[in-house]
Amino acid sequence: MQDATLFQAMRRISVRTEGRSMRDVSREISAQLGEMGAGEGLLTVFIRHTSASLTIQENADPDVREDLLDALDRLAPADAPYRHSMEGPDDMPAHIKTVLTGPSLQVPVSGGRMLLGTWQGVYVIEHRSRPHSREIVLSFLGTRRD
Repeated sequence: MQDATLFQAMRRISVRTEGRSMRDVSREISAQLGEMGAGEGLLTVFIRHTSASLTIQENADPDVREDLLDALDRLAPADAPYRHSMEGPDDMPAHIKTVLTGPSLQVPVSGGRMLLGTWQGVYVIEHRSRPHSREIVLSFLGTRRD
């Protein structure tokens, strides 16, 4: 019988973005799950920024990601008359896009692997136009892999 003792593990990943983009971080997260010894449980993925966000999205056709970025630009255009503009015209729209898409995700884990669908990946969405270094926190709660 498998030992059902729960354990918690936490890791941080630094991700370099290239400006407005969606960057697949699934491999980096999977590698961290392996290092943690994760078995069965729940992974929380959290980005420590207010102008970048996370999503689970299509990982096969890059046109989907470009269309999503375009849709977010239409929802929060850079040329709207925002009050907050101290960090440039792309900053307030970035905050709005983060509110719409969110700073965290929960992903079930089984056998040490994220239970993503066939065409799903975990993405950092960079809402700013310049490259940035972004920090992601991973928190796993579950059992250890046999």
